Amino acid sequence: MGGNSGSGTGAGSAAQSSSQADKRPNELLTSWFVRSGWSKGELARQVNRRARQLGANHISTDTSRVRRWLDGENPREPIPRILSELFSERFGCVVSVEDLGLRAARQSPSATGVDLPWTGPQTVALLSEFSRSDLMLARRGFLGTSLVLSAGPSLIEPMQRWLVPGPAATPHREPDPASSRRVGRLSRPELDLLESTTEMFRQWDAQCGGGLRRKAVVGQLHEVTDLLQEPQPETTTRKLFKVAAELAELAGWMSYDVGLQPTAQKYFVLALHAAKEAGDKPLGSYVLSSMSRQMIHLGRPEDALELIHLAQYGSRDCASPRTQSMLYAMEARAYANMGQPGKCKRAVRMAEDVFADADDWDEPDPDWIRFFSEAELYGENSHSYRDLAYVAGRSPTYASLAEPLMQRAVELFSKDDEHQRSYALNLIGMATVHLLRREPEQSTVLVEQAMHIAKKVRSERVNTRIRKTVDTAVRDFGDLAEVVDLTDKLAVELPETAEAV
Repeated sequence: MGGNSGSGTGAGSAAQSSSQADKRPNELLTSWFVRSGWSKGELARQVNRRARQLGANHISTDTSRVRRWLDGENPREPIPRILSELFSERFGCVVSVEDLGLRAARQSPSATGVDLPWTGPQTVALLSEFSRSDLMLARRGFLGTSLVLSAGPSLIEPMQRWLVPGPAATPHREPDPASSRRVGRLSRPELDLLESTTEMFRQWDAQCGGGLRRKAVVGQLHEVTDLLQEPQPETTTRKLFKVAAELAELAGWMSYDVGLQPTAQKYFVLALHAAKEAGDKPLGSYVLSSMSRQMIHLGRPEDALELIHLAQYGSRDCASPRTQSMLYAMEARAYANMGQPGKCKRAVRMAEDVFADADDWDEPDPDWIRFFSEAELYGENSHSYRDLAYVAGRSPTYASLAEPLMQRAVELFSKDDEHQRSYALNLIGMATVHLLRREPEQSTVLVEQAMHIAKKVRSERVNTRIRKTVDTAVRDFGDLAEVVDLTDKLAVELPETAEAV
């Protein structure tokens, strides 16, 4: 794995010659490498930097080693997974080890993938182990050497088991009062405090982005798993699982926001398991919607649609109108990115119609769905039309449908101090609509406003979208003075850093 290798003699040399004769150039890896724009030296430096973050200090890759990979040499772990992560980040979509033409090491699905046992004790153990590892070892989404993104059937099929009823519960016996001092018995005020702390973390995320409090959320999650490992009354255990599910979803969301994609997915999966243990189907549907949003971000709209349909089916008889509206809006996003305008428009209409019933719902909405306001609805639906415009070859028709909705979202978020990240994202969305309509001057004004907010919000997602929007403006209107000025301001205001926090 290092840059140096011995020459070998005798039988060893003959075996090596035979191996080299059998090798063929790795055309898949070469294709990704060429499209990345990296030099061999740059890729080698990135591999070495990531390896050091993993504690694999023995790895010392150089240009000659990269050349051998391109020529067909299959590197040992953790290099294939490092390459998968690097190319996934570069292209904004899942680039698996197999996509790179490399052999994946055999791994235990229960330990490293998303196909986990649907049992309470194992969910607690995995949450505890993963949160502890995250606190101690997390670097750019790697926890150990085996954490990778799942997509396609390897993701969807395990998630379908969310719908399978669990084993019948055994009759619960309350602890003997004489032994109550020896078991963990949380009081109602203590449980209320855990729930209110989770709400506070959620508010901080909306205001400040995922980078500021992520570790605090992970730490709180680890504390809750400790409580779940103590004997508790059944009602308390269910409430603790609910808190754990909300914290794990929030840890996943924050990880997604700062660019830690494999880490985010793992937390989402664990959150879904915890929600099932809590018996909270609407919360489970919300977790699936977060997973769906991540898949859209990673260029996997078909997977996103499968996840949303699982969420809708699993909570169809119990989700509030606000939650159902959010699910329809995400369904529209998936259809838009799949280039299916008819189904996208239908889902947009359903999101609007169902949202109109939200105020008449008899029960109060849980805190995790309160973010889905009128502004959020307008923003999501406008992004669906914007995405349709791009998929349809920069269609002015769909851009015109997006513009009034996006404008309304921007107006509403400008008055909302609690959701600054959403305000920035919708400013960027409005900027992209203006680019689609070939109105670059208006676009640059909106991007500058978003940049001002981005400096206060620690969100790699916001920063990345700003950079992509500026790149589009440069590609289409690079000679325009406003675009040149915007490029200069971006370099000063949001310089790219080597690592996300």
